[in-house]
Formats: sequence, structure tokens, C-alpha cells
Amino acid sequence: MRIVLLGAPGSGKGTQGEILAERLGVRHVASGELLRAHVAAGTELGLTVAESLERGDLVPDDTVIDMVCEAVAAAAAEGGYILDGFPRTRTQAERAYAIAKALGIEPDAAVYLALDDAVARGRLAGRAGGGRIDDADASVIRHRLEVFHANMQPILEFYASLGILVTVDAAQTVVAVTDAILAALPSARA
Repeated sequence: MRIVLLGAPGSGKGTQGEILAERLGVRHVASGELLRAHVAAGTELGLTVAESLERGDLVPDDTVIDMVCEAVAAAAAEGGYILDGFPRTRTQAERAYAIAKALGIEPDAAVYLALDDAVARGRLAGRAGGGRIDDADASVIRHRLEVFHANMQPILEFYASLGILVTVDAAQTVVAVTDAILAALPSARA
């Protein structure tokens, strides 16, 4: 099973990614965690993207596509993936899909975790103490949500055009969201 999880910051992509990966026996690939690990390690990539993360801006396409495609290809070789936090633009979606299709590892479903901004802001503020530089400031959170909304509709349209888009209400309990995703997957693959 190969799934792309889409949703606003705070929509539960990381939580659902971990649960789905365990339930489906595939690897969870979180683009944000990959980027933050590079920042924490002080790698060349980490130094390049640190300022973008602190502002809540998107990381340059070539940088994030290369990093994510490498991790997704490795996960697919082990049986599948749950990818969360990527793509963030339609260009990223189109380029990554073309690469994945050429490798025979394109997603079976793109799951959109729909969530109201007020709920997302509350969730982000609640996790800010966990050391995430991109969740620590209300103006950064507001900017992240603005960037998200400016870019998400074209991504959703792209995945809908492929016939793999599934939308789930992310304001439900964690268990209810997981159940809704799992229930939708057979129709997403049909």
C-alpha cells in the first residue's frame, strides 16, 4: 500500500501516518521529520532549510523532492509507504508523481485530512512545547496556514484528476479518522 497524507499543519498527518504504517505494515515517511533531522544534525541540507522552517515557508522544490523521493523509494522497496507532509505545491505533486510512476511506486491513494483552521491553530499551539520551531509562534502558525491554503487546492485537484483522492474529516477522534481512512482505501484503489 502506498499512501500520500495531505492536510493542514495540525491535521493529524503524523499521528495517522504512524498508525496507518503500523496497521498496513509499511514505512511512515514524514517529510517534516526528515527536514528537522537535517537541521538538528547541522547537515548542509539542514543549514539550507533552517531559515525556511523558522519562517514557516516552503523548502525549495528541488531540495525537498530529492530528499523525499529517496526516502519513498527505499520504503517502497520494503513494501510500501505512508508519506506525510509532502507535496506542498502542485509542482511538487506533479514532479514527484512522475518520478514515482517511472519507478512503479506511485501512490494508491492521496488522503486529505480536512480540518478547520481554528482547530488546527489550537492543535499547533498545544504541541509548541515539543521543540518544534515551526509551531512556537502564533504569527508563524498563521503564516503556515496561509501558505497551506494558497497551495492545497491545486494539489487536491491534481490527485482528484488521477482518481485517487480521498477526503476525511480530521476533526474526529484519532480512531474515527483512522477507521474512515481504512474504510475509504478499497474505493481509492478501484
